[in-house]
Amino acid sequence: MGDIVVAHDCARGGEPYTPMTCKVVGISQQTPDVRSFRLQALDGSRPFDALPGQTAMFSVLPYGECMFAVTSRGEDYVELCVKRVGQVTERMHELRVGDEVGLRGPYGNWFPYDSARGRDMLFVAAGIGLPPVRSFLEYCLRHRADYGRIDLVYSASTKADLVYLDELTNVWPGQPDTHVHVSVYHGSDDWDGEVSYSAPFLEKVFAQEGLSPRNACATLCGGASFFRTCLESFTALGYDPGDIVTTLERRMKCGVGKCGRCNIGSHFICLEGPVFTQREVALMGAR
Repeated sequence: MGDIVVAHDCARGGEPYTPMTCKVVGISQQTPDVRSFRLQALDGSRPFDALPGQTAMFSVLPYGECMFAVTSRGEDYVELCVKRVGQVTERMHELRVGDEVGLRGPYGNWFPYDSARGRDMLFVAAGIGLPPVRSFLEYCLRHRADYGRIDLVYSASTKADLVYLDELTNVWPGQPDTHVHVSVYHGSDDWDGEVSYSAPFLEKVFAQEGLSPRNACATLCGGASFFRTCLESFTALGYDPGDIVTTLERRMKCGVGKCGRCNIGSHFICLEGPVFTQREVALMGAR
């Protein structure tokens, strides 16, 4: 089909650069090196209203700030998921409930929830690639009647590396016509599920479930090798590149296109993205 429409040029350049002060109201240990943080404005309200796929700048003074996808939002909070990989994220992992932090956003464009209405939805992610995808998945579940069958195909290195394990096992599988498929790359004594890399697992699920690329939208998020191999599988399965959506949020830096470090050739991800179809990504030469 190839008629998924992704909005671009959505950067909020007029927003103030000073973060608003927020408080940490919830922390969940997702994996040994991944934590999710629920943040509220100081008056107890939601800091801002983010569409699925948008990002926010999370700061811990005086150590710095980092851009993250808004993985979820509630009536009075937004949630970000942080992998401990450096100095700033190390400080984030030292935060406690009640601490005050900085937050600004939302930035960027969003997943095509509008043009995907009426389609079957396939979400494919690996490791820390699930949190950005989660926002779109949750939107589809909140508006369940607007979408067809929903499938999530998710993989991680080991069971200990699976983020949102409770949702994977107890929440999402119980939703109407929603199917969750999980594999790990390396088995263990406490894992009785599939042991497979992402691309062959995707192809196995596709065959076993009788899925079809017809009238479907696929959302993909993961590392470089995951992305390359899964795209090869999508091509073999007959998907149009215009029906595959991904996010390049890890390339976003300042969020407003001022620092110039998000560019891919003449394209600036902070100004045009981070969400693109695979057809658009291929034209940019990204990944």
